[in-house]
Amino acid sequence: MLVHLVDGTYELYRAHFGGPGATGPAGREVGAARGLLRMLAAFLRDSGTTHVAIAFDHVIESFRNALFDGYKTSEGVPPELFAQFELAEQVAEALGIVVWPMVDFEADDALATAAARFAADSRVEQVRIASRDKDLAQCVTGARVVLWDRFADTVLDEDGVRAKFGVSPRSIPDFLGLVGDTADGIPGVPRWGEKSAATVLARWERIDRIPDDVSLWEVKVRGAAALADSLRAHRNEAALYRRLAILREDVPLAESLDALEWRGPDRAKLDAVDAELGNKRPSWRGRS
Repeated sequence: MLVHLVDGTYELYRAHFGGPGATGPAGREVGAARGLLRMLAAFLRDSGTTHVAIAFDHVIESFRNALFDGYKTSEGVPPELFAQFELAEQVAEALGIVVWPMVDFEADDALATAAARFAADSRVEQVRIASRDKDLAQCVTGARVVLWDRFADTVLDEDGVRAKFGVSPRSIPDFLGLVGDTADGIPGVPRWGEKSAATVLARWERIDRIPDDVSLWEVKVRGAAALADSLRAHRNEAALYRRLAILREDVPLAESLDALEWRGPDRAKLDAVDAELGNKRPSWRGRS
């Protein structure tokens, strides 16, 4: 079987920034939730999905904010989008999808935990993480756990991760620790860019294994001496940034693999959601 794990926060943001706004009967903004409903319904109708779950950031802040003051917060999230977070969870639940609303942990942590857990089940042929988030590339394992871009319908397996980032999945946290991740508020190490990080990590794999002495690097990198000086001066920060980028695999998810089996929408809940969103026609028409 295929297990589909959906990055709900990414889907909601995409619906908000990629679609029109809309006002529901109660006078609140519902455009992103309405777009999410359409996208998820189309996904369930057309993909042949049998086992599926979706993770949301119920709140933006997580345990990582206690580790680093600069880590991402809800500041800057459009209020009309932030107000739809809970409604988005209701949309997914009404469609019959197992929902993981994350507090303290992040949605990506839930997806990482689920990917590791269900990939270990012999009944599972492949786990597909539906997201374009580069953080989740660290979860990829061979062709068993992959990243799936639903909109381009492309799959990124372990070879694909190496081709895209220049490093293996297990080095993705180190890669992000060096180059940074603006989406998460990780600044990275000064002077280090994607090309230099990929070249050095392809040889040394982990930040803490990169020698201070540049003559021992065994790879050619432009500006190597300056890069080595910068890393030597920012070892502690680099270790912290790497820690921030590592996804947790110990989120306490209650659901078993069998619980992820999709059995169709909850009609009563879906009718209620349609009414709140102001949908004039039922949003579910069955599978094609």
